[in-house]
Amino acid sequence: MTSATRDGNSLVPMREDSPAPVKTRRTKVGGKPFSARNPTAIGSIGLVLILVILWAAFNASKLPLIGGGTTYTAMFTEDAGLGPNDDVRIAGVKVGTVSATALDGDRVKVKFKIKNAFVGDQSTVDIKLKTLLGAKYLAINSLGTKKQKAGDQIPLARTHSPFDIYPAFTGLTKTVQAIDTNQVAHAFDVLSQDFSGTPATVKPVLTGLTRLSNTIASRDAQLRTLLQRANDVTGVLASRDVQLQRLLADGALLLDELNARRDAIHSLLINTTTLATQLEGLVTDNQKTIGPLLDNLHQVLDLLQANQDNLDRGLALLAPFYRVFTNALGNGRWFDNYICNLGAAGIVGILGIGSGDGGCKP
Repeated sequence: MTSATRDGNSLVPMREDSPAPVKTRRTKVGGKPFSARNPTAIGSIGLVLILVILWAAFNASKLPLIGGGTTYTAMFTEDAGLGPNDDVRIAGVKVGTVSATALDGDRVKVKFKIKNAFVGDQSTVDIKLKTLLGAKYLAINSLGTKKQKAGDQIPLARTHSPFDIYPAFTGLTKTVQAIDTNQVAHAFDVLSQDFSGTPATVKPVLTGLTRLSNTIASRDAQLRTLLQRANDVTGVLASRDVQLQRLLADGALLLDELNARRDAIHSLLINTTTLATQLEGLVTDNQKTIGPLLDNLHQVLDLLQANQDNLDRGLALLAPFYRVFTNALGNGRWFDNYICNLGAAGIVGILGIGSGDGGCKP
């Protein structure tokens, strides 16, 4: 049996047992597979992501969510050697770091960031000496009931810069080197001659000044060498500032550890003294009992010493006995014995009947 289906305008014969036509839907693929994409573009995107991650890792403190903190600005007459990444402390506790220092006219503008600390609107800011070798930090004395606004600068009236001994010493060295001591000595000589007609009380003073200038002039080379070497020493110490700070910090840790061990040793000595006292009391309490016991033990030792030869001979004779005894018990949990003449012939021999030999020979 056949049937027909319409295909366009014509009828197409179709067998009844043939499967009916199935309509299929074409699926639209939205994107290309990963392997078919451009590797150059993928590599470029990955490289950019790696660079962004590296930048974020090295600048985590500057990020708004991770770094945090509030940036403040203070004005100083000079920076006194303060630089970026130096500590910012409140009551001796580090609460932030210095961000930057820049010249603002005849003043120095210092920016610093503080996190999780209160800075009052009347706070004073000082640049203080961290070490004797010139390291600095920013010390804040938080004053006021209201919080300091981040946009308001802390004026010069509430800031203070320290006196830096190292630049001053360097400047003194350069100034002394620039002085012509011979000219100074000649000037004092001329001054002494000009005041030669003055009263007797003035002339000794000028004479002493002349001698002083001559002494300084004669020691000029030594003074220059001393100042130059002192300048070299201070320069070396300044260049080794970080190492000296670490040395001092490690020394503090060592002292803390020694202090902790001192307490442990002190406790050990106290416990040892207590133990000795307890042992002394124990010996005192049991002296009457221990004394006779030691005497008896001494007598036993004397007795064993006197019979040492007998003990040695007894041990020597014990060996054969122990061998025979072991042989008697060697076949099981019983003693092996042999009784001679226990048979009938032996009994007859014992009773005197017959020869009495019974075949038993010891």
